[in-house]
Amino acid sequence: QVQLVESGGGLVQAGGSLRLSCSASGRTSGRTFNNYAMGWFRQAPGKEREFVAGISRTAGSTYYPDSVKGRFTISRDYAKSTVYLLMNILRPEDTALYYCAADRRWVGRIKFKADEYDYWGQGTQVTVSS
Repeated sequence: QVQLVESGGGLVQAGGSLRLSCSASGRTSGRTFNNYAMGWFRQAPGKEREFVAGISRTAGSTYYPDSVKGRFTISRDYAKSTVYLLMNILRPEDTALYYCAADRRWVGRIKFKADEYDYWGQGTQVTVSS
């Protein structure tokens, strides 16, 4: 079982920045983690889980929806077996619980549907005040 742990959430004013981290924990090896494509999702109260960023296994490809493109950047550090989400120019509508997810079945493209990902973290709360 792959275990993912997110961190870095918090309260920030509109226009500010946060960097979220997602790492493997417990019995999940770094090598295993590094073989997965990874995604970040968010879910606000009463709304569906929304894809916000994805990165391929080799970090050669990334993908963002229009809602965050130009503001969010996903990256990964293989030595630390960690995936990051740098969020700039935050808006109140970015307030949500943010999750990282792992895709263990690479099919040549970054997936953006939640049910296409295999493993999930517990989430980290991001709150943006106006």
